[in-house]
Amino acid sequence: MVSMGHSDRATIKAVLAGDKEAYGTLVVRHSATLFRMAFRITGNAADADDVVQDAFLRGYVKLDSFESRAEFGTWIYRIGVRCALDKVNARRADETSRVAEETDAEEAAVQVADGAPGPERLAMSAEIKALQEMALRGLSPLERTAFVLRHLEDQSTEEIAAVLQIAPNAAKQAVFRGVQKVRQRLEGLRATQKRAPGAAHPVAMHTGQAQTGSAQTGSAHSGSMNSGSTQQMATDPQVIPQKVTV
Repeated sequence: MVSMGHSDRATIKAVLAGDKEAYGTLVVRHSATLFRMAFRITGNAADADDVVQDAFLRGYVKLDSFESRAEFGTWIYRIGVRCALDKVNARRADETSRVAEETDAEEAAVQVADGAPGPERLAMSAEIKALQEMALRGLSPLERTAFVLRHLEDQSTEEIAAVLQIAPNAAKQAVFRGVQKVRQRLEGLRATQKRAPGAAHPVAMHTGQAQTGSAQTGSAHSGSMNSGSTQQMATDPQVIPQKVTV
């Protein structure tokens, strides 16, 4: 019987030796990290739960191919990113009528009261999250995934390229295109808010670089957001991933 105190390698060894229940220890240990990443890429908790389930199921099936010299957390994280990208690609293929750029300007406007106390400040947090999703909605699945990994998950260009199985320069370009589109989208949203009747202050966002100081993607044109034009993005949702069974 494997306990939570055992290392990942010891737990994997037990699973491969026939203790299937030991895999649950790995799920508990790494599901929160996968859920955070999956939510940021997919944009909703239901899809994020599906990604976590898929990732751990794929990991279980492929566990005998896991190389002991690698870290299980890194290995399952990469599987999770690919599952999240598959989920976004599938969702994009199912969309037939809704496109972010066609969103009516009045529907896109989000008004925030100035100096609002208590409950209204909580509402403001929800509105920031809504703006974040609006800004990311116009990205392609690859651009969104690369953007999230770079600016919210603090992955390097080389790490993004390895996870997405593309060339480093392709990863850098995906991040750069994502940043450019998000910046343009934010500028449009802020302009809409300024024109909206009764709007006190537009809400802006930051790409998460405040968490890491200064996120650079490797070159002057690698996709860094202008910190003077945006504020910090919304924090992660308080959602507990569902139990994964194998």
